[in-house]
Amino acid sequence: MATKFTPLHDRILVRRVEEAGTTRGGLIIPDSAKDKPQEGEVISVGKGKTNDEGKVFAVALKEGDRILFGKYSGTEIKIDGEEFLIMKEEEVLGVVTGVAKKETVGAKR
Repeated sequence: MATKFTPLHDRILVRRVEEAGTTRGGLIIPDSAKDKPQEGEVISVGKGKTNDEGKVFAVALKEGDRILFGKYSGTEIKIDGEEFLIMKEEEVLGVVTGVAKKETVGAKR
């Protein structure tokens, strides 16, 4: 049974997207030399931020969006043995559109 996780407030749940393992010249990059990917797929989003008057500002992201985030953004967690990041919406640098799907890190097949 898969666990369902919904972040609170303006937080989002992200799965990292794997970068290519070779350079354009065909050199294979070992795992020890790779940085963790700074691109991910939004898995789940919270309801949004609430102001002092109780008005909710919905999160601008939605499930399935491809995003870019900073190198040290978010908190790493494991759910059902799979690694995810939880981060605030403000930590997202932007949404990527028009790219081919890349393999996600730790995705179950």
